[in-house]
Amino acid sequence: MGRAGECPNLPPLRGWTTITRYAKRHRMEFWQKFEPVPDAPPHGESIALPMPDGSALRLPLRDYGEVAVTGMIANQLSFPVLRRMAGWMADAARPLGAEVVCGLPTLGHAFAPLVAEALGHPNWVAAGYSRKRWYEEALSVPVSSSTTPGERHMWLDPLVLSRLEGRRVLLVDDVISTGTSALAGLALLQRAGVRPVALCVAMAQGDRWLGCWPADVPVCAAFAAPLLRRVPGGWAPDFATRAEVALPG
Repeated sequence: MGRAGECPNLPPLRGWTTITRYAKRHRMEFWQKFEPVPDAPPHGESIALPMPDGSALRLPLRDYGEVAVTGMIANQLSFPVLRRMAGWMADAARPLGAEVVCGLPTLGHAFAPLVAEALGHPNWVAAGYSRKRWYEEALSVPVSSSTTPGERHMWLDPLVLSRLEGRRVLLVDDVISTGTSALAGLALLQRAGVRPVALCVAMAQGDRWLGCWPADVPVCAAFAAPLLRRVPGGWAPDFATRAEVALPG
């Protein structure tokens, strides 16, 4: 597993500036509250996707040319949305019997402690991008992601390895999109001699990650979002690209 691994590369992002202008024009902040029901296509700069309880969460659309994807920035969620999302993640992961949560940086850290707490754990383990003086090269891997340019290293603190050893570990992140960040998380845990019981995310975004994801590590999520295709008047969900993952309930 390496840097970008075998996961697909995305074309340049085209629509984020448009989304920013749209949000400012309508004084809109995404991810702050749930709406009563999902909306219908065609979609413009956003979509209200169905949530496990029947409500909907409005997400901005990022234009990649042939497809658009739903965006979510975990550290910009309101507290009520964040808490409910983490609760759904815990519900989806509970049947796996995890004994400890390992959260991936940076946005996975928004969910990991809440998921761990909801599962009844006393603490959690945080992988990070910042190296402390006592960290060891053997507990690091290179990583890149679809939304962050360049490459950096992900680290585990050797002082918390005892929380992972011989236990059922749940890997937690905010989103799986192309799979590169989550694969790096698997590689990092492998350095510690750990194979997680599953990956748990808030949003499973499309199906582009399926081709490079190992079959022995199931994925669970609060919700799964399809990719969107161009249609007259905007975008429409392509439900064939909605990945089959374990969901709450």
